[in-house]
Amino acid sequence: MEATSSLDKATVEKQDGKHLVFLLGGASYGIPILTVLDINGLMEITPIPKTPFYIKGVINLRGKVIPVMDLRLKFGMPEKEYDKQTCIIIVNVSVGGKNKQIGVLVDTVSEVFDIPLTEIEAPPEYGTHADEGFINGIGKVKGKLVVLLNIEKVLHADEIIKLLDKNTEEGV
Repeated sequence: MEATSSLDKATVEKQDGKHLVFLLGGASYGIPILTVLDINGLMEITPIPKTPFYIKGVINLRGKVIPVMDLRLKFGMPEKEYDKQTCIIIVNVSVGGKNKQIGVLVDTVSEVFDIPLTEIEAPPEYGTHADEGFINGIGKVKGKLVVLLNIEKVLHADEIIKLLDKNTEEGV
């Protein structure tokens, strides 16, 4: 348990338990299952002008307009052509005390794993990237490593929602 001692208590509590694991560029990433609202195959994405390159646009999911981010692009990975395994994970994030939904494009969804606290280590430090805080830990699942993400920090939720709210309010 010494490996987890450098994780703060709040981070540890958020990471202990079930995670949705997905793939990006051959690496495994996980987010707490409680942040996941839905998993969808690729659907029509309406582009929004003047948004960051990693924002692909918005989708209409059961009558609700939801912004969509390509996580490969956000992480600085090369763009990949979408295929039948490409998924949009709808996550719930807190923005200004309100819950908002954002779609995250990933290569494919793997499965849900229960990752106990004893199998989670603190994220490695890489200089300036460590300051971003978007990695909560590294989980060990079936002999493989899973990067456990702080999805709200990855998405910079406040910034994205404010940017897209302007456009979606206008009925885009």
